[in-house]
Amino acid sequence: MSVLRQLDDPSATALPDCLDAQIAVNEAMHVTFEQLQSLAAGKATQSGVSDPAETGWGTAWLEACGYGGVKLLTEALSEPFSTLRLDRDALGLDLHNVSCAAIGPAVARDVVKNGRAFLRNVRHGLFLLPFAVRENISIGCPIDPAFALGGERSKNPYAEKLALAHANGLDIDDSAWVAFAALAG
Repeated sequence: MSVLRQLDDPSATALPDCLDAQIAVNEAMHVTFEQLQSLAAGKATQSGVSDPAETGWGTAWLEACGYGGVKLLTEALSEPFSTLRLDRDALGLDLHNVSCAAIGPAVARDVVKNGRAFLRNVRHGLFLLPFAVRENISIGCPIDPAFALGGERSKNPYAEKLALAHANGLDIDDSAWVAFAALAG
């Protein structure tokens, strides 16, 4: 079974080992939410991300909601990054320009545990959005006008998009997919 045929088969849950080598550049790449989540987690693992499963889920979530998760993760993993111990100071959390693709889940867990925080020196901040929505915490940020500044949200504005992505899969931009596949690993 070809790679594209396998990815289009909704009953196929395992991804082929040779996926990166057989990407069709001139065809739309169609994957399930779960397949993209698994692929992104694999790339995150190879890059040393401390919570690759969460990064994989966040990438698929962003893609499903129209935020270009594949492109964003590719950019994040193409740059040197490090992990970061989250220490609050009087102003909140200084993320030291460490990509939120790597630390987004930890930042969300910190906010759930310790309450609201003002974030500084944020890199790839869009990766905070999936975790904020999942934890039902709001963020004051112009990327998502559905969120109030602080407090708790009463409704998930992304539920319908996510349900459609799980039911129908995701069409990934060709150029973003090719760049993603070319990441080391």
